[in-house]
Amino acid sequence: MVSLLNTINTPEILRQLERKQLPQLAKELREFLVESVSKTGGHLSSNLGTVELTIALHYVFNTPYDRFVWDVGHQTYAHKILTGRRDAMKSLRMAGGISGFPNRTESDYDAFGTAHASTSISAALGMSVAAKIDGSDRCAVAIIGDGAMSGGMAFEALNNAGAMDTNLLVVLNDNDMSISSSVGALNNYFAKLMSGRFYSAVRRSSEKMLKGMPPMLEFAKRAEEHVKGMVTPGTLFEEFGFNYIGPIDGHDLDTLVTTLGNIRQLEGPQFLHVVTQKGKGYTLAEEDCLLYHGVGKFDPEQGIVTKPTAKNVEGKASKLTYTQIFGEWLCDMAEQDKRLIGITPAMCEGSGMVEFAKKFPKRYFDVGIAEQHALTFAAGIACEGYKPIVAIYSTFLQRAYDQLIHDIAIQNLPVLLAIDRAGLVGADGATHAGSFDLSFLRCIPNMTVMAPADENECRQLLYTAYQLDTPTAVRFPRGYGPGVTSHKEMQALPIGKGEVRRVGSGVAILSFGSMLGPALDAADTLNATVANMRFIKPLDVELVLQLGREHTLLITVEENTIQGGAGSAVAECLQQHGLTNSLLQLGLPDSFLEQGDAKQMLATCGLDASGIEASIRKKMSL
Repeated sequence: MVSLLNTINTPEILRQLERKQLPQLAKELREFLVESVSKTGGHLSSNLGTVELTIALHYVFNTPYDRFVWDVGHQTYAHKILTGRRDAMKSLRMAGGISGFPNRTESDYDAFGTAHASTSISAALGMSVAAKIDGSDRCAVAIIGDGAMSGGMAFEALNNAGAMDTNLLVVLNDNDMSISSSVGALNNYFAKLMSGRFYSAVRRSSEKMLKGMPPMLEFAKRAEEHVKGMVTPGTLFEEFGFNYIGPIDGHDLDTLVTTLGNIRQLEGPQFLHVVTQKGKGYTLAEEDCLLYHGVGKFDPEQGIVTKPTAKNVEGKASKLTYTQIFGEWLCDMAEQDKRLIGITPAMCEGSGMVEFAKKFPKRYFDVGIAEQHALTFAAGIACEGYKPIVAIYSTFLQRAYDQLIHDIAIQNLPVLLAIDRAGLVGADGATHAGSFDLSFLRCIPNMTVMAPADENECRQLLYTAYQLDTPTAVRFPRGYGPGVTSHKEMQALPIGKGEVRRVGSGVAILSFGSMLGPALDAADTLNATVANMRFIKPLDVELVLQLGREHTLLITVEENTIQGGAGSAVAECLQQHGLTNSLLQLGLPDSFLEQGDAKQMLATCGLDASGIEASIRKKMSL
């Protein structure tokens, strides 16, 4: 039998199918997802949960004329497959391949890039307003889920949209299992009823009839809210000015198509509440949707098999990621100081806080996808004499820049930012790369900014930062360190002091953070001096001046954009003290780097040993 999925290359072809064919398409699409992602890695659970919803949306709406904005964008694999990228899925998240998120340059069906959460309603509202100005009947749909509704920006947009005379549909993809019991035949019936023309017509007619009797109109509105409140949890969204519909079963294609078809005919802001199950249709993912949220390559029949961790003679893991180093330090520090509070914006597992959450549940706070709130929440805690630590990815810290300056730095509060995923991140691409934190942190007064070169230095600099009663940041990369043993004993390092790791002549390489390894390798062939700078702010001015006086050429190396980064700090230092050394700044280019293998991406940027050596030799020949 010919696969139905293989005949669907565009949503236009999908819309030619009979409704009775859609369940078969959903089955094949789900099977394709498991097979495809098992070979490439990527996000699985969330995509398995949106299969029917994706089919129904493209079946009812006229895409790409109608606009879909997905939020968070990692739940769009089914969308990509149905919009002409089925064969390209074999290159998912690879260099030269397709992105793991919507990308406007990749397809006309990707109306908006969404790799950070809670942005869809704002973007879709903008598109809806533009359509109205154009006099177009184009629809704008925001599909928001996977926790993105916990972000404050989503509610700012709801507040704005509900007060506007514009056609906008917000679809809440609710995959929180705790409310699945509220889904069923009765709820589906009410959803169809409240999205239908009869209900809408009666509602409008009643409002017109009762406008001449304001007390009766107010009474009718309150009665309607009361009745809807008895069968739906939509009072909040009704108060925002939306017509709330749902919750409905997000895996019932008949209900989805009927309800969406009815809503397509309605005017004004509409809110559809859809309940789905993460990992739907793949038993292993259903049983542990968190494990299968973001996966590497695996055997679909066997599932994900956790490989045993290599142990050293003391029985500990022989090599740890920086995230694991942070997690261990956090628990050890919490044992010593009861003032320590751990905070994360929905990244408990990713930031290595699972063990801390188990051991110290009363001192652990996951605030959801709300980075702005996380930082100001930490500031409030710090005001009361506690020592909050915010574990956050570099890319997500960007979202709370105002709070960092106004609520933490201006008040000089002792908040420690443990910044994970600093530098390039590989397959997640430009939207998740931590390319800018050194640049945007070093310009903030009262901040101390550190970058460890290995695992033990990471542990010791975290401890160093914690001892300060001012705002601090310790940034470290994704993945494993060079394999340096992390010492249990913690010792504060001198603030603003680096160290010389290799003595050479003529050329001095000033390495910041993760670049020390390749810098040392390059120096061996050049007989160059190498300094492990450790601190970006305050910069070790004494060491910079010493190296400047003893060498003719200085090289700065950092896994951060060159503009405004650590190299810029060195340039400023030299200029302020009247040194005229030749200076070469190496770092990330002034461009957004798409997905690929992280090591290869660093090599492409000239930040591996051979690239550093080549850049130095070129500079020396000028």
